[in-house]
Amino acid sequence: MGKIVSFANQKGGVGKTTTCINLAAYLAVMEKKVLVIDMDPQGNATSGLGVEKSQETTTLYDAIDGSATITEVIKKTAIKNLDMIPATVDLAGAEIELVHMNNREKIVKNLLYQVKDKYDYLLIDCPPSLGLLTVNALTASDSVAIPIQCEFFALEGLSQLMNTIKLVKKHLNPEIDIEGVILTMKDNRSNLIMQVSQEIQRFFGPKVYKTAIPRSIRLAEAPSHGQPIIMYEAKSKGGVAYYELAEEFLKRNKDSYKKITKFIK
Repeated sequence: MGKIVSFANQKGGVGKTTTCINLAAYLAVMEKKVLVIDMDPQGNATSGLGVEKSQETTTLYDAIDGSATITEVIKKTAIKNLDMIPATVDLAGAEIELVHMNNREKIVKNLLYQVKDKYDYLLIDCPPSLGLLTVNALTASDSVAIPIQCEFFALEGLSQLMNTIKLVKKHLNPEIDIEGVILTMKDNRSNLIMQVSQEIQRFFGPKVYKTAIPRSIRLAEAPSHGQPIIMYEAKSKGGVAYYELAEEFLKRNKDSYKKITKFIK
């Protein structure tokens, strides 16, 4: 039975999608079967993994409204072992339609549980909001990973996210836990950033991953080519960081894996 992990932070631009797709790509290359679920109507995870977005593409929205089965909306990516469920702007309409559905918070959970046993890890890229789509993702998840940008406003709004997780745990999904906190866009040359990092460490303690993701031009460029960093430039500092994050992720989950030392400088 696979583990479902949501990547959530209602503050946009924190590297949430970048972390979700790049961690997924490295896990797949390390011989884990991975499914990425794009739950953001912007569809950035879909574009970042090179999956076509057209009017003919069946997406998560089609599975939610019942016009397609969950297996019909799963697409292959260019990376072996890595599948995805794409999203387009149509998904924005699902937020409204979910309001009128029975057990509206558990629609996505019921869909994913039909394919959960086919994958080792199912990674959900949540929208940058705390609406019904994010609540659906958290209700379906075993854990939630929180990417946090290393900047002054990083902790702003974090209490709101933690409160949402607490409410989901109390009323909808008692099993959900914090998978970990991932520091992104880190620049060790800045004293302010180092202070923010220390503040996050104090707040979350051992939940903070030792691997931090640095600022990287290559990481920013890769999505425009429809490629995760492992395909675009694996030996860049961002590529090496995501490989190390994947290793730490698997170790925390007590999961064995295939080392891929060719991606390390």
